[in-house]
Amino acid sequence: MGVYPETSLREARERRDEAKKKIESGIDPSHARKAKKESDSGADTFETIAREWFEKFSPTWSPSHGDRIIRRLERDIFPWLGKRSIKDIKAPEFLAVLRRIESRGAVETAHRASQNCGQVFRYAAAMGRTEGDPSGDLRGAIPPTTTKHHASITDPKEIGGLLRAIDSYEGGLVVRCALKLAPLVFVRPGELRRAEWSEIDFEKMEWRIPAEKMKMREQHIVPLSRQALGILRELQPLTGEGKYLFPSPRSWDRPMSENAVLAALRRMGYSGDQMTGHGFRSMASTILIEQGWNRDAIERQLAHAERDEIRAAYNYAQHLPERRKMMQAWANYLDELRIDGQILPFKTKEGMK
Repeated sequence: MGVYPETSLREARERRDEAKKKIESGIDPSHARKAKKESDSGADTFETIAREWFEKFSPTWSPSHGDRIIRRLERDIFPWLGKRSIKDIKAPEFLAVLRRIESRGAVETAHRASQNCGQVFRYAAAMGRTEGDPSGDLRGAIPPTTTKHHASITDPKEIGGLLRAIDSYEGGLVVRCALKLAPLVFVRPGELRRAEWSEIDFEKMEWRIPAEKMKMREQHIVPLSRQALGILRELQPLTGEGKYLFPSPRSWDRPMSENAVLAALRRMGYSGDQMTGHGFRSMASTILIEQGWNRDAIERQLAHAERDEIRAAYNYAQHLPERRKMMQAWANYLDELRIDGQILPFKTKEGMK
């Protein structure tokens, strides 16, 4: 606490009380003093390097992805490791921080935090500012997460019932059109709600989503069936003068809420265990595979990650002729399910053309 008489008894008691508070908060007072000295001297603290890493790589991510990463670090990592010199952080100390996240039941967050911190450690090592990555020594230390699949309806008879329920939806036209378009284009919910009129080409019958809006950060082409274009023409007189196809009812300068489609499904009686906004993607993928369409064309239409980074630079138009046929055949199939209200005989892709 200091040397007497330079440090008075009163000052020593105050510093003791501060140290007790830090210990109660899970902070080692000696580490905190050392971190402050290093921070004051401009040393390579974990937070300094983490923010440097974030600034360098975040422009390549979607804004929402970047926000989640920096908030995760600020909430769960920086308070305990931020002021520590990155070269002094060892596996046991890092594990203690991850255990703190795990203890509140956020196992998936603990894994993601470990991944992000591992990227920071490896970045620092590449720059010669630390010697290793302690996250690599913790494999198996945190329990694995349980994979959760988005609830989806894949039974043809039940799909027909869902489509008829959407047609009978009594909410506003904007949400109803979003519901009707979702199964026809099967994009991610965020991509659907942020769709802009400038991205729609009625003549070419396609919707081109810019790279910055896509999860994989590459442009995506969605061929539009005749049915999809019909929905857009129904919606255009209402929102066509604005930016977004599906604007927020509060402000047309913003897209509708991310929960709008989900809330509409709940209003129609579909629980979270039955159907979600993401479920339209699983629905289409499952049925199209069963119908015999090219798996590569299906994956490309779903805009899944391309493992080959070289191919990823130009594959947004890959399999496009077949995808156009597939999207129109899919729309026709949904019409049949909607009208018939019964399970249809299995059809191969040749029978769908």
